[in-house]
Amino acid sequence: MTYFEGFIVPVPEGNKAAYEKHAATFAPLVQNIGVRRMVEAWADEVPHGQVTDFYRAVQAKDGETVVFSWFEYPNREARDAANEKFMSDPQMEEAAGKEMPFDGKRMIMGGFDGIVDVGKSGGSYVNGFIMPVPRENKEAYRTMSERHAAIFREYGALRVVHAWGDDVLEGKVTDFYRAVQAKPDETVVFALIEWPSKQVNDEAWDKMMKDERMQPSSDAPFDGKRMFWGGFEKIVDSAGETRVAAATPHVTA
Repeated sequence: MTYFEGFIVPVPEGNKAAYEKHAATFAPLVQNIGVRRMVEAWADEVPHGQVTDFYRAVQAKDGETVVFSWFEYPNREARDAANEKFMSDPQMEEAAGKEMPFDGKRMIMGGFDGIVDVGKSGGSYVNGFIMPVPRENKEAYRTMSERHAAIFREYGALRVVHAWGDDVLEGKVTDFYRAVQAKPDETVVFALIEWPSKQVNDEAWDKMMKDERMQPSSDAPFDGKRMFWGGFEKIVDSAGETRVAAATPHVTA
């Protein structure tokens, strides 16, 4: 199943065009070292939570928003090989050395192993979810996620992904564990839903909130109070149409 490298990035709101240009330039470089797909999605409807949220995850400052981003690989080995190339590729070194339109010290990243991946990639809108899950609850979480994925697809979602924390390092400033206030026995899940458009997303969620099958359960295999989520508009997708003219032809994930 697909392996994911997930990112949350704090970006000044005024740097959207600069970030989009940077990401579009970066996409073909990472594909050359083995990244199968790269997606960058700009915050659209990202709520502030009472306990955790995307903004707290990267210690966002006033005037900053967040980008939800990921790389896709066929497996962990391909991800590791790509990272080795990243460190030695002159083009990557040159790109990394340029002034970035965001604060890389507060960006968080990690490797996640796909455990549910239903449907085909595409569309222009994404829901992102980050949640803490006890490691012993992996199979219970997978079962729940598969059941919910079928419902999301029923309401128009193109693809539903849940990826289990596999190579998630602790950072000096921020990291995925701190983002969800993870306990010692917990890992982090990186999840996403791809929609054809924001309109389809909005209409689907309106219906799903009334669907009895989607009502919260008392025996949920994770702490929903520390989960956070948001809606994002794709600005770069190396495997499909995006707002970037240089995007490559569509391939399925």
